[in-house]
Amino acid sequence: MVLCVRTGIDIVHIPRIARMVDHYGARFVTRIYTPSEIHTCAGHARAFAARWAAKEAVAKLLGVGIAGLGSGADAVPFRHIEVMRAHNGKPTVVLHQRAQLIAQRLCLSSIDISISHDGDYAVASVVALGQVPDESAP
Repeated sequence: MVLCVRTGIDIVHIPRIARMVDHYGARFVTRIYTPSEIHTCAGHARAFAARWAAKEAVAKLLGVGIAGLGSGADAVPFRHIEVMRAHNGKPTVVLHQRAQLIAQRLCLSSIDISISHDGDYAVASVVALGQVPDESAP
């Protein structure tokens, strides 16, 4: 087995997400975020923007785009990548459906995420570990 490390990063302009929430309201929010994420964000644009950045970073880690944003056939819907909080407040990633299948195909066993925001920007960085079969082994 060969150790595999994958990374993803994204930065988002918070006012852009705030404008989308204001303009499209629940139609936008329910298309992008899971019910748990909506509850956690409690209507705060910074929290929505941080999760947007996290979802984009995870999609990059998986090597795919986000469905509906001009991405290819392997694209995953936003809601297939869920950003939750552990009991201690640390963000965690939960993959569903298509995102989970891609992670399994890549032999990923753990995903760690860091999210931050300052001023008008939110950023997320993601690292995943896995073990892939060594194809050169007899």
